[in-house]
Amino acid sequence: MPGIDQPALLIIDPQVSFCDAGGSMARQGRPIDSLRAAATNCGRLADQARDGGAIVIWTRMIFEEGYADGGELINTIRPGLAKIGALLRGSGDECFSEVVCPAADDLIIDKNRFSALVNTSLEAILREKNVKRVFVCGVTTSMCVESTVRDLGQRDFKTFVVQDACADFDEPRHESALVSMAFGFARLITMKDAQTALNGNSDE
Repeated sequence: MPGIDQPALLIIDPQVSFCDAGGSMARQGRPIDSLRAAATNCGRLADQARDGGAIVIWTRMIFEEGYADGGELINTIRPGLAKIGALLRGSGDECFSEVVCPAADDLIIDKNRFSALVNTSLEAILREKNVKRVFVCGVTTSMCVESTVRDLGQRDFKTFVVQDACADFDEPRHESALVSMAFGFARLITMKDAQTALNGNSDE
């Protein structure tokens, strides 16, 4: 409703690529157990958020045919992503993980940059729906989660990172990203905190 501060749960990239045994990251030998567990927690939070009337938004990192929209990430920084067909539309790698199930009324944002606010309509959607509080979870903590959280914080959204529903390929990187986000961009909370807040039973 207009004028009502409606919270949003923003779930970052719980995709086959990052979270499933058949995804491109697992095929490259990266450990995915913690990412899969985080994605499972994201799904639980989504159920809780819907029950509490919050907006649920999922993002997917997706590149178009030939990685024409990949920019410097694909051309210079991580050209290996193209070589393994990572996150290419239609490949299956870009699909949501088998451990999550977005609902028909949830919003889905496709993106081709780490931040969910770059080249997308996400900010406009949040403003239109009068969202002031954004609860963020997903993978990976140090890349797409942190990039998105930094951009949300710089746009004056009250941002919360659900730390036990985020994960990275190694724990030091995960912990370092949490420290950085807490230093200047967001508040760190737990699943329990988020569930309470998304149900409207908290002052968060």
